[in-house]
Amino acid sequence: MDFPAFAVACGEEGSDPLVLHEGREVRVDEYAASQHLELLDSDLADVAGLGIQVWRYGMPWRTAEPEPGVYDWSQWDRALQACDHHGLIPVVDLCHFGLPDHYAGFCDPAWVEGFCRYVDAFLARYREPLWFTPVNEPGITATFSARYGMWNDRRASDDDYFVALGNVTLANLEALARIRADRDGWWIGAEGFGCELADADDEVGVQRAADARDMQQAVWDLHFGLEPRGIGERLTAVVSDTVLQRLADLASVMPADRVVAGHDIYPVSVAAHGTAPTGRSPSPIGSRPTRPKPAPGSTDISVRSGWRRPPTSASRSTKGLRGSRRSSGESTGSSMPGCPRGICWYSRGDQFDWDSALTIPIGRVTEVGLHDADRRARPVAAAYAELARTRSTPR
Repeated sequence: MDFPAFAVACGEEGSDPLVLHEGREVRVDEYAASQHLELLDSDLADVAGLGIQVWRYGMPWRTAEPEPGVYDWSQWDRALQACDHHGLIPVVDLCHFGLPDHYAGFCDPAWVEGFCRYVDAFLARYREPLWFTPVNEPGITATFSARYGMWNDRRASDDDYFVALGNVTLANLEALARIRADRDGWWIGAEGFGCELADADDEVGVQRAADARDMQQAVWDLHFGLEPRGIGERLTAVVSDTVLQRLADLASVMPADRVVAGHDIYPVSVAAHGTAPTGRSPSPIGSRPTRPKPAPGSTDISVRSGWRRPPTSASRSTKGLRGSRRSSGESTGSSMPGCPRGICWYSRGDQFDWDSALTIPIGRVTEVGLHDADRRARPVAAAYAELARTRSTPR
């Protein structure tokens, strides 16, 4: 079953990282906050009622594997049965920012082997799914857990970030290899990238933008078998030779016609870098007063020489936008002929505590859903249904 030539999709926010809040470690549970598991069937009925078929969906790994090697499939059974009942085709998400309690964190390589066993068990039990996002946003997972010190490991250094990135990418590629060996599956990628801007004549700003871009794009370099650039080169000295070799061996596991390399679009995706030199008139970019004004829908996810797969084939996310007032995110898909592309509104309902990137889990509503926290459809839901009706293309 091929992925649509253009998909109008939706997803359910199921993040579950560990954070430090008021002096104690807390498990953020977006499904608990939204009551999705209690209202799963009606939530999926609401999505299907909009004419949407492609459904970004996952059950928390920690609940599917409460003890090492011990699996509880009850949530997955119920979720996939509901998808089938409502005509939704899942893009299966197996790890969404959090690990089971018996793993120390993303910097510790022990979880990768455990994840591979989990993927094997999932594939043995569920024969139907063909579309997978094994690890959601590998780069963001590593960044927030090991570079910004916000989630899970709560480490905050470039070296820790590179170690985590190596492990997360390895887990994703190992999963994709297993999927490919088992069935004619697709990798529906999801990653967060920025649009890094600087004045061409601002040397410091240009370098800062390049550094930010190289750090972000290291995740694609590892996935696609390329040498990281700039400050990203540091990872080759930090990540173990064993992991680097295995990454290189797996880099071509998924054929180009089975990859959708999706990227997120947020209001904060555009970042300005620069300085305001003394005696010079203000310029519109960098830390200078005027906001940068990139072209609508533009990104700078460039096609690096050697990439065998289209890097901008789907855009998704509405986080930070007030879904009751405006639509979000146009498709920024690659214009390459025959390239699958589309848009995914993320998520079906309002999210919780994303104003603090989940670090202050107090249940504050983040208004981004097609439906609000009380399951009332916003006007944008009707607009999105019309988009699904007019733009979705058959498989």
